[in-house]
Amino acid sequence: MSEALLTGGVTRALSAESVERASKHEPTWLRKRRTHAWSVYEATPMPTTKLEEWRYTDLSKKLDLEALSLSDAETAPDDPSTWPEHLRATMDEDHEASGHIVFIDGHVVHADLDSELASQGVVLKSLHEAVDSHAELLQEHLATKALPPEEGKFASLNAALWADGIFLFVPKGVQLELPVRVTRWLSEAGTAYMSRVLIVAENHSRVSYVDEVVSNDFTEQMFTSTAAEVIAKDGAQVQFVSVQRLGRGSFYHSVQRTLANRDATLDTLNVGLGASVSRVDLNAQLLGPGATSDMLGLYFGDGSQHFDFNTSQDHTVPNTASDLLYKGALDGASRSIFRGIIRVHEGAQQTDAYQTNRNLLLSPDSRADSLPNLEIEADDVKCSHGATVGQLDAEAKFYLMSRGLDRVQAERLVVLGFLGEVLARLPLGGVVEKVTRVIEEKLAQHA
Repeated sequence: MSEALLTGGVTRALSAESVERASKHEPTWLRKRRTHAWSVYEATPMPTTKLEEWRYTDLSKKLDLEALSLSDAETAPDDPSTWPEHLRATMDEDHEASGHIVFIDGHVVHADLDSELASQGVVLKSLHEAVDSHAELLQEHLATKALPPEEGKFASLNAALWADGIFLFVPKGVQLELPVRVTRWLSEAGTAYMSRVLIVAENHSRVSYVDEVVSNDFTEQMFTSTAAEVIAKDGAQVQFVSVQRLGRGSFYHSVQRTLANRDATLDTLNVGLGASVSRVDLNAQLLGPGATSDMLGLYFGDGSQHFDFNTSQDHTVPNTASDLLYKGALDGASRSIFRGIIRVHEGAQQTDAYQTNRNLLLSPDSRADSLPNLEIEADDVKCSHGATVGQLDAEAKFYLMSRGLDRVQAERLVVLGFLGEVLARLPLGGVVEKVTRVIEEKLAQHA
């Protein structure tokens, strides 16, 4: 086991001194919040395989915190001609948007927003800028109700050491027709990046948010931690999409917390395509009657990729609904873990909650573990869960080949058809096409 894990994750880079440097020019309330988060981090044991939620992801073998340093890269210029070609190509594939954020090596380097939306009070900017311009909102929501540092080891680390982030605020009644698009680029091997996202959608507003992270492959491990707090107030409609396309050698960790209040709709889509190790912790809280949440996930692994999804659906009041569907295809020696729980709290009658995880194994060396669970403390509910792990449908492949397709073409259609159900439920412009292309490229490598 690495020295960093033995010492609870405190290293030369991840230290109280680093917290002091990060908060040096910040207001008192934020410095106190970072300091508190660091104290929680120091006091919280590093997760091990003895914990149910980490049973299949051994951090002592997957993550070397001691070898990492915090990025000291300067903020890149707001000039697309200087940005990496891979980043520009990724953005070229995007469709129209209400606004854009570009992250390069942990810093927001570009932000733009439709002028009409800005005049209606919509805010899209760097979290650092928002600390000064929208301090009241950040004091209320940042690392408080949705994702306090007490949520776990990595939640506290992120709250203590985030370098930059995104703040998106949509006022009451304002509805964005086009999504907000965020593109992140990471390039420094041996580096730890930490960022946050705070989205607040006021009553009866509407917004879609698409966040994509990309990189080339790394010769040394790169670690990135993202914490997302998404708050949908009464009657708001929010879509939150995360697309992970990191290169090999990266360890990706995302903690996501969504709060859906009365009559709110808060849907999520997590797409896992890249990274050597990927861990997503998602908790959806349905806090008001009439709140609904569709929780969608899609992943495609090859080589020795390792995907770990840990989800929870918390129904705290009567008359709420959630529907989770996670589907993945695994090739080579890749592996996936899905662990999900539906919690229906005492008194949360007339809850509708469903949870499904389906896996397609394309190789005899691939593996999928699925652990769905129910925890129900009310008696007037409709709840179910299910999981499947299976091989490629031989009959479907034979049928397609009998119609003139070769084996590679037939397998491609079967896999895309299997995964396409997820994308069809949240058809945002550009996302479906981009994800489909990456999956096709992966399939072609193993044809």
